Amino acid sequence: MALVSFARRITDLADKGPDRPAITCGTDTLTRAELESAANRLARVLLAEGVQPGDMVTVALPNSTQWFVAFAACWKAGAIPQPVSARLPERELQAILELADPRLVIGVAPDVAPARRVLPAGFTPGAEVADDPLPDVTSPAWKAPTSGGSTGRPKLIVVGDPAEMEDADPPRFGTADGCLVMPGPLYHNGPIVWSCTAWLAGSHVVVLPRFDAELTLSAIDRYRADTVYLVPTMMKRISALPANVRDGYDLSSLRQVWHLAEPCPPWLKQIWIDWLGPERILELYAGTEAQMATVITGTEWLAHRGSVGRPVSGAVTILDPDGRELGPGEVGEVWMRSLRERPTYRYVGSAARTRDGGWESLGDMGSFDEDGYLYLSDRMQDMILTGGANVYPAEVEAAISEHPAVRSCAVIGLPDQDRGSAVHAIVEASQADLSAQELLTYLADRLVSYKLPRSVEFTDKPLRDDSGKIRRSVLRSERLSPR
Repeated sequence: MALVSFARRITDLADKGPDRPAITCGTDTLTRAELESAANRLARVLLAEGVQPGDMVTVALPNSTQWFVAFAACWKAGAIPQPVSARLPERELQAILELADPRLVIGVAPDVAPARRVLPAGFTPGAEVADDPLPDVTSPAWKAPTSGGSTGRPKLIVVGDPAEMEDADPPRFGTADGCLVMPGPLYHNGPIVWSCTAWLAGSHVVVLPRFDAELTLSAIDRYRADTVYLVPTMMKRISALPANVRDGYDLSSLRQVWHLAEPCPPWLKQIWIDWLGPERILELYAGTEAQMATVITGTEWLAHRGSVGRPVSGAVTILDPDGRELGPGEVGEVWMRSLRERPTYRYVGSAARTRDGGWESLGDMGSFDEDGYLYLSDRMQDMILTGGANVYPAEVEAAISEHPAVRSCAVIGLPDQDRGSAVHAIVEASQADLSAQELLTYLADRLVSYKLPRSVEFTDKPLRDDSGKIRRSVLRSERLSPR
């Protein structure tokens, strides 16, 4: 099999099926030929603005067909697309621009980045710009997303793979001439990987402008999607739809329901398995760094309830703080390593936590079972030590989120004179009269007493970002800062 650049692949798809839909977002659809034409024209603008192979180009566009045009144009110019949220506060954007030092920024007003070349949102090349294919080029890295992690400090994660693929590569997250529905934000790594992989495989990618539970089901039904990407927050909101709404859409075309990005409470996963069948439910565990990945089917999960899958031999180990390897059932820090020769990523603005032997840690805690299946507990820095006992926020959050009146929640540790730290729950409720006492009574049947929140705070502000992630360190810092 021969390697083909992403730039060439987009051209080949347009030549093979020019009128097939490539990307849909809302009411806007680009065919393969239209996307190819728009990307070639924008790539010529990038080159005229001084973009050279290997340069970063920051892409600050919302979910849209133009996001894909921008990514394709970067690849066709040999540049590295560096996506950020279109709603990023200016201070955070400036910190990322300092790290990336992009040759060009797409999607912001000139006064936001006065020292850099800028193409504002809605920019369209003039009619005089040619749209025929450019000379073939391969970007040295096909993406460079950001991650604040739980520290809130931004870093870039530059992928170790160039923008090229095997010309006969079997699709991973999409199918040739299939359809992927993507309700997640395209500046996050999971949506980037699923959307671009499906698109380059030849799938029609249907992106929602923003997540909406019913619109996700409607898109699957309307476009006969075979693949959908979800995070557990989305899964809960879809499953909470009235039964007549949820069951009013035809989901028989679905072959793959992928979920990832945060721990999925077992009760919620069971609802989806019961609804759609275990063979269609797939979970992936990996970092953006992609040192390794595990995948578990719903059928496997039923036999290893709560697991995220079985890593290949030699890719994961569980260690205690002294570096001792732990046995089945013992919770410790998850260390992983890539088994391939080429690095899977490089950081800009951070450094990896490493051990001898090529091991790296992303800060997750977990354990193995007797069969070698991996179970995650929580992030190491999020663990709460209260009265000498370890409490993992994700476990408490899973119990709280099971309450039908809870839309979202976050659990953090706050200083406590008696216990060292106390479990504090922050709850976004859909029911205004939900009381702390009612919630605690509900939790008493689900959690041992030392894991119960000592305090409950209700909020009407979203606790998770569009990708379903929480910055617990930021929430804790806000509550410890003087008001």
